[in-house]
Amino acid sequence: MNAGTLMEQLGIVCQEIGADYIVATMPVDHRTHQPMGLLHGGASAALIETIGSMGSVLLIDTDKQSPVGVEINANHIGGVRTGSVRAVGKIIHAGKRTHVWQVDIRNEDNQKLICTGRLTVMIVDRQ
Repeated sequence: MNAGTLMEQLGIVCQEIGADYIVATMPVDHRTHQPMGLLHGGASAALIETIGSMGSVLLIDTDKQSPVGVEINANHIGGVRTGSVRAVGKIIHAGKRTHVWQVDIRNEDNQKLICTGRLTVMIVDRQ
């Protein structure tokens, strides 16, 4: 599903799917750096949105409904220049019309928190 998408461009890979969580990784390299050589905050936000959207797809009937991200926030706690990050997203609200995902992104080398964020997804009926 990631072929030809932002996820492919950023190197985001889903590692694990559970009943109420998703784990994904993303490299910290030339694709995800900002000009100062750190992980770009926008790449972290894209990782948060990817996890939440992917998780919501797994919770709905995609023949009848579509998930649409409506709000995202990200608090950038630390920086990382190389390696990769691991994001763990957990569903904290799974309603009929909205889902809320909490995502923590950590440096895979030392488990330091890099970013924490939340994504609200609206579930819309397909026309």
